[in-house]
Amino acid sequence: MLRYLSKSIWLLGFVTVLVCGIYPAVLWVVGQTAFPFQANGSIVDGPDGKPVGSLLIAQPFTKDEYFQSRPSAVSYDASASGSSTLSATNYLLRDRVARMLGPIARYASGPQAGQLVAPDVERWFQADHAGGQPHLVAQWADAHNGLAQAWVSADPSHAKYIDDWVKQHPNVVKHWVAANPATPNPKAADLAVVFFETFSAERPGQFPSSVTHTGSDGKSVSGIEPVKDGADVQSIFFDMWRQDHPNVALQDVPGDFVTTSGSGLDPDITLANATYQLDRVAQAWAKDTKRAPAAVRADIAALLSQQASAPFGGLVGEPLINVLKVNLELRRLYGAPA
Repeated sequence: MLRYLSKSIWLLGFVTVLVCGIYPAVLWVVGQTAFPFQANGSIVDGPDGKPVGSLLIAQPFTKDEYFQSRPSAVSYDASASGSSTLSATNYLLRDRVARMLGPIARYASGPQAGQLVAPDVERWFQADHAGGQPHLVAQWADAHNGLAQAWVSADPSHAKYIDDWVKQHPNVVKHWVAANPATPNPKAADLAVVFFETFSAERPGQFPSSVTHTGSDGKSVSGIEPVKDGADVQSIFFDMWRQDHPNVALQDVPGDFVTTSGSGLDPDITLANATYQLDRVAQAWAKDTKRAPAAVRADIAALLSQQASAPFGGLVGEPLINVLKVNLELRRLYGAPA
């Protein structure tokens, strides 16, 4: 009995040393010797020599000078996976996609083929008329209360702007409280819809947006002001413009530009996606570097061609672009964004 027990214990010890010690040590030596970059997480450094991320993990990029990663349903958390849980009929999904497309969508045919839709969205917005009814901002807030409240909660400056509006419109707030007795002391988000209704009536063809000015001391100062054009108008009201112009043909959109990834480990976008973003990126860098937009676009297009690669040496799938890698190359070529 003891003889069998001792053999079992000896075998257990041998396997433990082999599997938990020797095998990992061999893999570590092979990895550090033959594949040190991959074995250490594919970490890359920025221009200052400090690590900026891994080529294996997606991260968000918001500046126009950079290519943007595929949207993430888990906020680019590499340790998580999941979905947005938004159905195809949920307006929050439609709104998210519309806001991405508004500033960069282009006409597919006709005399304006290839031109941006955004300027026409701005002109339509300034006319302040859709579906036979005026006051676009009020229409938007009435139809999508959640979006109006989300605007208030998106930034502390938004809530402050409404708090200042409350002081200037005591009678409007009084009537709202009378109609909503369960909320005698409303917060800024509670008043979002009535605020936009009043704003739309007082300032037709305008929307409250963040504006940055240079102060007398040379420092930048940001605040909320009524605007009639700009990124907020182009993105927030693109969907309403689209519904008011259902027969307009727009260029097709790459699927991975608007669909969310359920994994934080999704660092690549398709070459089609990158090409769709190319004009925006090139125009931003041309403005920063004061170079001809056509020349900058040609340089970045060549960079994309160099960076594109398909899985298994091109045997399967379509060409992909690693977003972090190509953005680092842009930083190397042009320096820091303005």
